[in-house]
Amino acid sequence: MLSIDEALDIVSSRLAPLTPVERHLHDTQGLLLAQTISSPLNSPPFDKACMDGYAVRSADFEQDKPVLKLIGELTAGQVSSQKVNPGEAIRIMTGAPIPAGADAVVQHELTEFNKHSNEIVFKIDEIRAGLNVLNRGEIMREGEAVFTEKTRLRPQELAVLAEMGFVKVQIFPPPRVAVLATGDELVAVEETPGPGQIRNTNEVMLVEQLRQAGAIPVPLGIARDNRDDLQAKIELGLQHDMLILSGGVSAGKLDLVPSVLESLDVQEIFHKVQMKPGKPIWFGQQNQASDRPPKTVFGLPGNPVSSMVCFEIFVKTALRRTMGDDALSSLPIMVCARLTHDHLHKGDRPTYWPVQFELAEGEVRITPLDWRGSSDLKGTVLADGMALFSKPDFVYKAGTIFNFYPWK
Repeated sequence: MLSIDEALDIVSSRLAPLTPVERHLHDTQGLLLAQTISSPLNSPPFDKACMDGYAVRSADFEQDKPVLKLIGELTAGQVSSQKVNPGEAIRIMTGAPIPAGADAVVQHELTEFNKHSNEIVFKIDEIRAGLNVLNRGEIMREGEAVFTEKTRLRPQELAVLAEMGFVKVQIFPPPRVAVLATGDELVAVEETPGPGQIRNTNEVMLVEQLRQAGAIPVPLGIARDNRDDLQAKIELGLQHDMLILSGGVSAGKLDLVPSVLESLDVQEIFHKVQMKPGKPIWFGQQNQASDRPPKTVFGLPGNPVSSMVCFEIFVKTALRRTMGDDALSSLPIMVCARLTHDHLHKGDRPTYWPVQFELAEGEVRITPLDWRGSSDLKGTVLADGMALFSKPDFVYKAGTIFNFYPWK
């Protein structure tokens, strides 16, 4: 049986980014660029004032505090037709272009204005050229490489792209992921369960996990435990970039998913991983035409926490790869954390246990929660993430450092 790390390596190695597409900036938040971008312009495009004050000649401050004549006013969006000559100044607002002849800006707080004589008295002896001036191209020069491929587009990157005049860019698109729950015991969440039935909570959970991960979920409802229904709905799911099934992958009489997938030419890559919860996880791919990536399928265990954990560890890794992350950055996010009290790990499989975390004295600290296993979804509600306890039948002492996997 594969270890967790071995299974992760396989998932990461079998996935590749989707074909880049062009999108409007408004539709690219959080995605990765699929192109390098150089600036087509200088930023700022002109020498401009960094604060409100007076545009002056630094040469006028070479002797005593000068008294300069006010010859005009300049606001952002205007260009002055006047030149600042010796003994003159122009009132200027933040962002306005520096007028000809001036080479510095003195802020209002260092001046007094005499409205009767129309003169400005300065309370400063000396200034340097360039004071409170942002020069043309100082932030960004025309032709300068600004963004490399696989830059993640946050609000600040999007604003810089807008400044450069880019309305659309090439990005690695989010995958469309079909979600299919299986089982005769399931009913839709809006229905009242009958005897022996339960609501289809896994679909709700997996759809929201997909949204949180940046993918586009496509819920397909419930497939019953018979080959015809399973095949029809799996075929529908295979029309999307990825298919996630929940349930039907263990060793029970009605666990038909692996055999139905095989009949549809979906190759099993691995089945079962040495972990808890989530041991029965199934992973496979259906080969496509040579110019198209293979369709990826995950069969997750039906117990809700098993599905949730397998999604966080394996499916998220696959999603990150399809959206442009490299093999290393696609792996589960980990944070070093210290255990707050002793914890007994029972059993022989590495176990992902729900924990709460807190920041105390400059470090992350985790506290395991009361949790009853893979069916206990409520036991995860107070959790901020999970910690991996891997030593069999072992008491982990308070103060032990762990990898904490945040649920975000």
